[in-house]
Amino acid sequence: MARHKGLTFYQKKKRLNAKVVTDIVEMIIGSLAAIFLAFVIVFSIGMRTSVIGNSMEPALYNGQEILMNRVVYKLSSPKRNDVVVFLPNGNENSHYYVKRVIGLPGETIQIKDGRVYINGVLLNEDDALDQMIDAGIAQNELTLAADEYFVLGDNRNSSEDSRSGNIGALKKDNIIGKAWFHMASENESMGLIE
Repeated sequence: MARHKGLTFYQKKKRLNAKVVTDIVEMIIGSLAAIFLAFVIVFSIGMRTSVIGNSMEPALYNGQEILMNRVVYKLSSPKRNDVVVFLPNGNENSHYYVKRVIGLPGETIQIKDGRVYINGVLLNEDDALDQMIDAGIAQNELTLAADEYFVLGDNRNSSEDSRSGNIGALKKDNIIGKAWFHMASENESMGLIE
């Protein structure tokens, strides 16, 4: 018998083991179940809507889609600087409004010289926010009831918010949820809303 010397390209055929096949199938089924469960949780707790208008710029843009958490305020109360989604005065025929919580229940709000005062103390806010030209109904002190919030848009001079008589202080029952995630826009990728 002659033996070939040098390199050989003969490969032994590998056979799939039943255990390996079972592990692969379990991994695929587990991954699909996790993805399905994630979608169910997000869409049962969350709700998708769009920002209408430029009142929340630069944080959120007109037409930008957001996800809101509809459950969080059933378990807790909105906090200062939360971005909330609501129907003004509970009007089911209105579009959803997206604004930032500024005043909390029991606080006294007033806008003087374009700035927000809470219980007589100037609210420490980002200097990038414009001074408000129109104080609206907050020109005089406004005391919030036990279930009311004062909300403003980030684009202060282009926002219909709690300063407007037709919106006023926002009742907790009219808050649909907390805006917590924004989809990608032309200027930024998707991410959490701050």
